[in-house]
Amino acid sequence: MSKFFTPRFLAAAALLGLFLQTFAASVPGGRSNIVFILADDLGYADINAYAARLSGAKIADMYYETPNLDRLVREGTSFGQAYACQLCAPTRAGLLTGKISARIGVTTATPNTVRTFYNQGLTPPPGYLATDALYWGDAIKIQQALLNGSTLETLPSGQALDLGRDEITIAEALPGYRSAFIGKWHLGGHGSRGWQPHDQGFESLAYTDEGGSPYFNWRGAWDNRVKKYPKMPQPEQLAGKAGPETGKPYLTDSLTEVAVRFLQDHAGQKSRAPFFLYLCHLAVHTPFQAKPEDIAYFEKKPTRGWNGQSNAVYAAMVKSLDDSVGRILNTLTDAGLADDTLVVLMSDNGGVTYTDPAATSNAPLKGGKAMMFEGGIRVPLVFRQPGRIAAGAWCDVPVDYADLFPTLLEHTGHDPMAHYPRIDGRSLVPLLTDPTNLKRGYARDTFYWHYPFNVGIVHPDDGLAPAPHSAIREGDWKLIFDWSGKLYLHNMRTDWREQDNLVDAQPAKARDLFKKLNGWLDANVAVKYMPLLNPDYDARKESRNRPFVDLRKQILGEEFAIRSAASDARIELLNLQNKKSAPPAPAAGPKQ
Repeated sequence: MSKFFTPRFLAAAALLGLFLQTFAASVPGGRSNIVFILADDLGYADINAYAARLSGAKIADMYYETPNLDRLVREGTSFGQAYACQLCAPTRAGLLTGKISARIGVTTATPNTVRTFYNQGLTPPPGYLATDALYWGDAIKIQQALLNGSTLETLPSGQALDLGRDEITIAEALPGYRSAFIGKWHLGGHGSRGWQPHDQGFESLAYTDEGGSPYFNWRGAWDNRVKKYPKMPQPEQLAGKAGPETGKPYLTDSLTEVAVRFLQDHAGQKSRAPFFLYLCHLAVHTPFQAKPEDIAYFEKKPTRGWNGQSNAVYAAMVKSLDDSVGRILNTLTDAGLADDTLVVLMSDNGGVTYTDPAATSNAPLKGGKAMMFEGGIRVPLVFRQPGRIAAGAWCDVPVDYADLFPTLLEHTGHDPMAHYPRIDGRSLVPLLTDPTNLKRGYARDTFYWHYPFNVGIVHPDDGLAPAPHSAIREGDWKLIFDWSGKLYLHNMRTDWREQDNLVDAQPAKARDLFKKLNGWLDANVAVKYMPLLNPDYDARKESRNRPFVDLRKQILGEEFAIRSAASDARIELLNLQNKKSAPPAPAAGPKQ
């Protein structure tokens, strides 16, 4: 051995090599790639590995089959208290921007029947944006004490109609990356020009700007250019882009094929930039459509009905989603990209329980999609990268969707601090090495939700359509504010099933959280996205077993009372539009 290559020298060289290898993952030319798979409506208990941890049951006894999602959990770090919004579009807006979605104005998800000032060809009143909703609401038969607030149908991209607003997305915050989008966008005002994926830093490979899609014969709808509303000020509708022919007749399989081709193409390039592939599956959103052979299998499976999960079509849709995850993981391995690629899996909200038949069951979590109980907002979240992310780790620290923006930036060597305090999220990178947060590297402990809409589903407590809701979680405590006049207070450490409402037992805690929640709402959410008093409400016909109470007025004082409909120019314009579109009264018949 040369005298220069002493054991001490070799040890130092080895340490230097390890340092450079680690550092290479965070500098240009050595940055991690990202594959982010966002599932649609996948419930917390729909992944068997999550259901097993939640219930203690054996996977062999369960109904759904998720071996590839379970593999992701086994090979990565999973979060047990990760939160999304109650619906898809708000989660998607906040995930891409690092902001709590209500601050942006995206407060609900809508179909393409929603009326905006833009698609109606109307000039918005002062304070409104063109792509704010003129009106959206479910058909609800019971008395409603409140009118719905508005929602922003597009993610501001710097268009003239955005009036100076331009949200920075993850794709735009990753310079030097090839960012590609596949699947469900639902942030572009249902085909409004200027707010599509390619306007937000993405290369659009195949996508739809709708909330749902057929799983068979979808291509025509995705390539549709016929305007739904003739007064929409653009020459054609931008419904989406069907993308290349894949030979796969089932949507989930076809989107997966597009993703696989993207990965293989990247692997075949000699000189390549890192990539961010954002694969937003439509699965397992309605309509219930799956491959016949899979449906037949689950119809006969002996464990059908476990944990209330008995929808064979939905089970088959979950299987196709799981197959997709498996194919993505295998492609990364086969292409030599696995060690260089961070894979993230998340759902955009809890599982659906209001369909007939029910899509799934989130038990033992309470509620489901469109609710602020845990079944509606607690979702699976998994990170996996061999050699950089611990395998088989579990983190029970509460986190939310806004944290993904700074997490992806820090993991790829970018400084998320450059975006503070503009964003609400904080990087989860410290939790990936310290899952109990012993070192307090993750500082958030308070989370907010806001849903200013009456919603046509069934509330698990009274069986009626829920009124607008807002919520806060601070530490172990969670308060849900039902704007019709009720509070729910639960300690998430001892009552994550939300069975014991502690409002009466802990009135001071409830009052404290109510003030904090409403203080945050008033400081961060535009008033146009708040509910309003319904001037046509008839308290004598109230369906709930309690009267309507304005808790903001009662607890915070007169100046914080729920606003009147007369205070909002949108309502006046809406009433005028409704009168114009109403059918003429029938002519009087001849006198007898």
